Amino acid sequence: MDFGRALDFIKNGRRLCRSGWNGKGMYIQIQKPDENSKMTFPYIFMKTVDGSLVPWLASQTDVLAEDWNIAEWN
Repeated sequence: MDFGRALDFIKNGRRLCRSGWNGKGMYIQIQKPDENSKMTFPYIFMKTVDGSLVPWLASQTDVLAEDWNIAEWN
């Protein structure tokens, strides 16, 4: 799917990945702040191959890609 459709899924709490990513188990997800958060606006983070959670910013390649998929794993 394209990035526009992927954004709709991520806004609804789904985890997304790209088939073009080299690492298994990587995904992006949205974090919506709650009363215990230090952040005040929603943001997207990535789970990396080693299990780290890091802030994520889409590249031009990510935005133009059409290989986005729903990540069905945790």
